[in-house]
Amino acid sequence: LKEKMKEQSWNIHFSEYGRGTSMFFTRKTRDLIVRGVPESLRGELWMLFSGAVNDMAAHPGYYTELVEQSLGNSTLATDEIERDLHRSLPEHPAFQSDTGISALRRVLTAYAYRNPKIGYCQAMNILTSVLLLYAKEEEAFWLLVAVCERMLPDYFNRRIIGALVDQAVFEDLIRENLPQLVEHMTDLSFFSSVSLSWFLTLFISVLPIESAVNVVDCFFYDGIKAILQLGLAVLDFNLEALITCNDDAEAVTILNRFFDSVTNKDSPLPPTVQQASVGNNEQASHISVDISELIQEAYEKYGHFRSEEVESSRKRNKLHVIQTLEDTTKQNVIRVVSQEVQFTTSQLDDLYNLFKRQHFLSCYWTMKSPALLHHDPSLAYLEQYQLGFQQFSELFFLLEPWAFCASKSTLSLWVFRLIDENQDGLINFREFCCALDTLYGGSFTNKLKFLFKLHLPPAFDLPEDGVIRKSPERGRGKVDLQAYLKQWQNEILKKEETIKDLPRINQAQFIQFSKTLYNIFHGDPEEESLYRAVAHVTSLLLRMEEVGRRLQESSSLPREATKPASTTAPVEASSTKEASSKPETSDASSSHNSQEGAEQSSTDWSFSFEQVLASLLNEPAIVGFFERHVHIQTKLGQARVAQLKLKANK
Repeated sequence: LKEKMKEQSWNIHFSEYGRGTSMFFTRKTRDLIVRGVPESLRGELWMLFSGAVNDMAAHPGYYTELVEQSLGNSTLATDEIERDLHRSLPEHPAFQSDTGISALRRVLTAYAYRNPKIGYCQAMNILTSVLLLYAKEEEAFWLLVAVCERMLPDYFNRRIIGALVDQAVFEDLIRENLPQLVEHMTDLSFFSSVSLSWFLTLFISVLPIESAVNVVDCFFYDGIKAILQLGLAVLDFNLEALITCNDDAEAVTILNRFFDSVTNKDSPLPPTVQQASVGNNEQASHISVDISELIQEAYEKYGHFRSEEVESSRKRNKLHVIQTLEDTTKQNVIRVVSQEVQFTTSQLDDLYNLFKRQHFLSCYWTMKSPALLHHDPSLAYLEQYQLGFQQFSELFFLLEPWAFCASKSTLSLWVFRLIDENQDGLINFREFCCALDTLYGGSFTNKLKFLFKLHLPPAFDLPEDGVIRKSPERGRGKVDLQAYLKQWQNEILKKEETIKDLPRINQAQFIQFSKTLYNIFHGDPEEESLYRAVAHVTSLLLRMEEVGRRLQESSSLPREATKPASTTAPVEASSTKEASSKPETSDASSSHNSQEGAEQSSTDWSFSFEQVLASLLNEPAIVGFFERHVHIQTKLGQARVAQLKLKANK
């Protein structure tokens, strides 16, 4: 009878103010919403108030296409959806059969495919389950779009920034409207932790379903304002009990008992269903509260603030929330990276700020920056900020320890290729810090090993035009879970690399290695002695290789075959400086000789890292250069000033 009376009231309203998108919203409309929407009109009015009816009309067939395209896709989001399907209103008959579960799966999967940056977030399954009870499948999809993308922006992602912002707004409202509670509980963060589920699920997770739908009615009409004022009414109703409680656990118990006592006297559901969804633990000992009366009280006592004021408070609190999250992220990143490098916490803090600023500079100044195109807030905190080659090269130029190094662009390209472990064309903060730590705090052997590896694949063999392969799309398409597990297992089982694990360096690579040493030493006060040391070492290595090759040839070839080889030794060992100035010619001749017969292939030579290390250790000038302490703090101070100037000059 009450349902029929509600329907009649709405029909009168429709006749006076119109129906559908042409309906006028008046104070009478709000009064009808507060009293509860009839079951038969709930889906229609939700679509109207949320604007989802316009979205669906503007995109005919869109949902069907999404379902077909997302069918069979295996992603992290679909795995999470499958895990939560049977946790969505399990007590409701609609989701105790395959029909309801399949509809829920299609809606959630279609939305994850539509918006991969959100994908799937816990609480979306609970909200969508309620939407499916009162709307058709396609309508439920568009309602979910309206909630996630307009009505609750930034709620459904890994960092739930939107929910945290609204909790900050809620704390401000508590201070303004419930001063007695503030005096007793000076730390209002307790209410933030308790109310998180209120905001994420629109009270669906804490109220019986037949009562929660009345809250959803108000939400679709008034937006987040309805949730905020209802939260204030709940705290006000339990004010005396909350003031006398001794700890947070007691306060949580008080609120849970209150929610269990909330009923809907006008609900058409049988009493047995209501009892099953409420859970009657100690309910009999508490006075029941009608949801319509609670909502009415919320509107009367706390409906005075306008939606514009809520939006203004959101903007005011958003910067603080984001800054708090950024500080937490930075602390987590620094804590993880500090275990792998020798930099102090203060130095890592400065490096992180420079790295983050470089990321945002690239996003601001470059429309198609790889860091911007593939930025995904849902990634782990170590992957939040990344640099493409151009951005990395600019920052490496400011921080590398060899101030007078010539040919910086080529060196930075090789470093970028070497430390890009997953070869996605992007460098994260950990990879960046590990490279700098080797160059600043590493031993002579580690620094030399780093330079040696710069002249081996994948750093040296790739094209030297600066073109890096396109980074893979993040969060889209199929995800190879087996590949993720295999990569994770390899990282766990990864052994520390030793000098014996390094491959030998060939002729072209060694000539370029010598050129790199000359470039690093360029401009140093001890430049002349360093040049002589490099020339002496390379000449010695070439003679050693020639002697070894002669001994090998004498045991396997006739004496006449050794003549061409002997004539090449003086040429190769004459002037390393001259040879290193023509790496392209040497590389071409090397590749040509590899295709000739046995006589020409005998001129090829290579060195192991152990040979190079042993030879360089005998040169005090080179050892002293690499063991010379360079103050990174000075570099960091200069980089802070030069970073913005460099971009401004460009």
